[in-house]
Amino acid sequence: MTDPAIRLLSLGAGIQSTTLLLLSAEGRLPALDGAVFADTGWEPAAVYAHLDRLEREVADPAGIPIHRVSSGNIRDDALNPGKRFASMPLFILNPDGRPGMTRRQCTGAYKIKPIKRQVRQLLGFPHPRRVPEGRFAEQWIGISTDEFHRAKDSDVRYLRNRFPLIELGWSRSDCLHYLRTRGWHHTPKSACLGCPYHGNAQWRHIRDTSPQEWEDVVDFDAAIRQGNARANATGNRLLGQAYLHRSRIPLSEAPIDHVTAADRAAHQQPLTNGESGAERLLEDGATEGCSPWSCRSGPSDQSGYDLTA
Repeated sequence: MTDPAIRLLSLGAGIQSTTLLLLSAEGRLPALDGAVFADTGWEPAAVYAHLDRLEREVADPAGIPIHRVSSGNIRDDALNPGKRFASMPLFILNPDGRPGMTRRQCTGAYKIKPIKRQVRQLLGFPHPRRVPEGRFAEQWIGISTDEFHRAKDSDVRYLRNRFPLIELGWSRSDCLHYLRTRGWHHTPKSACLGCPYHGNAQWRHIRDTSPQEWEDVVDFDAAIRQGNARANATGNRLLGQAYLHRSRIPLSEAPIDHVTAADRAAHQQPLTNGESGAERLLEDGATEGCSPWSCRSGPSDQSGYDLTA
């Protein structure tokens, strides 16, 4: 196996990728040639502030450039009838009362696509130039041992994924401990402000700590009730109604402060101390999150869209 032309970090600015950046800057891991942050245009203000601090206090002093890349603003695109939109995984309530979900295409369009474009630029072979065989970038992905099942190879030859935290044997708890010792214990979770995969804890955090952002996601939730604007404009109408919260209730009214009896009855998957799988999912959200390289993608069984239109 040949050596990589460049070594990059896929920087989501969350706990695991922040840990990798610090470890490289300290010399505990090999030197990075750069880090790539894919900006969906709708990250929480805390993530942007954290990224700015990382760049100022860690990356710049270590000589690690942070490349901020984007394919547009996911919120604005969803509400723009003239913009082709890669759908979010919205929760659907069909006319007959059956639940469903729309396809998750946003990760590929707003994260993976701009990252690949930037990697090709850094390798010196921007599209449509062909990257020569054997020339590739090593890309670090912040997946820890407790999430090893999320580790996946890249789908292109010029990008090879590596998982240093798994190699070190570090769990998410190890990362949290390390960040606390370095003064980075307030590292936020990186995900779009209005990500449907948020759990109740995340929705409460937005509501209780950032009223302006809460108003933003509540307004967006109401605006996408009939689906994204482009689909409606082209006749691919939503047959049911779309929601950000998995209860399929308007976010302003959703039961984010407690788990209801109906929620508890939805799944009977014993975990610890009598907790059910549904309760954990409702409270913490999907554990997979929005990592570009471990995406739960593909169509759902009941997308809610009239695909024959």
